[in-house]
Amino acid sequence: MDKKEIEYKIAELKDEYLQLQHNLEKLEFVNGNLSPLEKRLSVIEDELSSLNQMLRNV
Repeated sequence: MDKKEIEYKIAELKDEYLQLQHNLEKLEFVNGNLSPLEKRLSVIEDELSSLNQMLRNV
């Protein structure tokens, strides 16, 4: 991946992360099942960490 592709993927993941956080807050309010969203947030955090490392090395 080149720098632009990495930056684009980071932006996409950040957007998804914010949406999931919003959904998580809604589910917390109605005592919904939070586990799938929490797992996805964790995966996104790992992906962002990896992509940021790649970006530093480009």
